Amino acid sequence: MAAPGRALFVVSAADHWTLRDGTRHPSGYWGEELAVPHREFTAAGRQVTLATPGGRPPTLDRLSMSRTAGLPRTLREVSAYLGSIRAELARPVALEAVDPDDFDTVFYPGGHGPMEDLAQDPVSGALLTRVLRSGRPLGLLCHAPAALLAARDEGGSWPFTGYRMTALSNTEEKLNSFGRKAAWLLEDRLRAEGAHYVKGRLPLLPFTTADRNLHTGQNPASSARLAAQLLAALAR
Repeated sequence: MAAPGRALFVVSAADHWTLRDGTRHPSGYWGEELAVPHREFTAAGRQVTLATPGGRPPTLDRLSMSRTAGLPRTLREVSAYLGSIRAELARPVALEAVDPDDFDTVFYPGGHGPMEDLAQDPVSGALLTRVLRSGRPLGLLCHAPAALLAARDEGGSWPFTGYRMTALSNTEEKLNSFGRKAAWLLEDRLRAEGAHYVKGRLPLLPFTTADRNLHTGQNPASSARLAAQLLAALAR
């Protein structure tokens, strides 16, 4: 049974994203997408546990700390917060050893990392299926819904078929030159799998949605809103 106040953050352990031509674009997790929800959950009195495949320390996508990623003040705050949880980031729990029933919510931050590893990780896929079926709040942000692609139920079908969800849109992905070289686009894959994909009217602005216990955010700007949405669901 879940311990009250415990949240599991599942973070990609990938340090690159393989593009269509086989080149490896340096990547990892997106700073704001981990720091802001972690800060909000902690401020609300929730104990956060970080887990990665193999228990490997996650890699910060340096692009997420560049001038194009946000306002200088926001980037300074994100950098400072990540520094304050440096010890946690250096010693995450191995995802394979995690029992999702020990937590009352599960959250996946994005960055291109999940496109590389979590999208085909059967351990993560099984965890997602189990949490969905449990009814406990499940949140995924930006590229993190790629992890849903690895989920399968006992009959082999996709447990998220028909669920309303969002994720980084094709338009937003293609705003980066390397995004145009993607081997596949997340919006397309989610739609093809059977998701009811939705997005905000304008790219890069905050947009979140919820369907039953599944909560998703479209982009880094949605970090605080998605965290608040999950905390509100926990309070009900």
